[in-house]
Amino acid sequence: MRIRTVLNDLVPGALGVTDSHDHLFFRSAALPEDQELDDEAGAVAEVRAFADAGGQAIVQWTPHGLNRRADLLPGISTSTGVAIVAATGLHRREHYPDGYVDKIHDELAEIFVRELTTGIGDTQIRAGLIKIAGGFHILDAHAEHVMRAAAEAHHATNAPIAVHHELGSAADAVLDLLVDRLDVHPAAVVLGHLNRFPDHRAHLELARRGAWLAFDGPSRANNATDPRLMDCLAALIDAGYGDSLLLGGDTTTARARASTGEGPGMPYLLTHLRPRITQYFGAEVADNVFRNNPARAFATDWRA
Repeated sequence: MRIRTVLNDLVPGALGVTDSHDHLFFRSAALPEDQELDDEAGAVAEVRAFADAGGQAIVQWTPHGLNRRADLLPGISTSTGVAIVAATGLHRREHYPDGYVDKIHDELAEIFVRELTTGIGDTQIRAGLIKIAGGFHILDAHAEHVMRAAAEAHHATNAPIAVHHELGSAADAVLDLLVDRLDVHPAAVVLGHLNRFPDHRAHLELARRGAWLAFDGPSRANNATDPRLMDCLAALIDAGYGDSLLLGGDTTTARARASTGEGPGMPYLLTHLRPRITQYFGAEVADNVFRNNPARAFATDWRA
């Protein structure tokens, strides 16, 4: 079992304290130009701030076509000492310029496999996960097509699949498709943004199905979910699912950075949320959420 980072493949125990869902670089047709993450110095500053707070690894969920800047990631990892996992995959259609998705529609599985096994773009930097996205409460045709390509790439490589859920919805539909119909093992699926749909019963049903449950926060666009985060975690921990939880910052805009914007940014996970989790649930749970669970969630027996 290995975790594929932009520098090398790591044994799971070497990953360390992890931000399980974030972005160093991100460009989207849905974002104003001044909010895109395209600043190398800003990315370095944010990673250093995370490292200063005790962070050791970041899983970047920026997928194909959204300015991952893969060529810069090894240098950032080397200079900061923080391991970085890059992603392949495809986001929701509205994040891309008109016509872009249609051009690569029939090549998605091939693109994903190539970026997982050979390299992203002209680099030899390999992705360590497949990031895809569901629709709002349902899986539209685009989401289902991308998920089928992701499942094909997963079966070819064993890569984990991380899923953006629009406002936290349709996670059950994702498992219905990926696990029940496309034979992806639930332990290879990370369900993201569940804090944006703070339904404890729904979360427990997802946990029973064996997938990883990722809570991202705080997000500037979803402030109303912040006070509910600890209650969501408590319901799962009390039910015995503390070993299924992941936490990430999901910094997607320049404004959300701690180092160059208004924050709270990546360090907040460790300076504020980890102490609260330790206080409420104990040091063992906190160590699982930030260290042990990511080491298991993003490790796989790579086929290439």
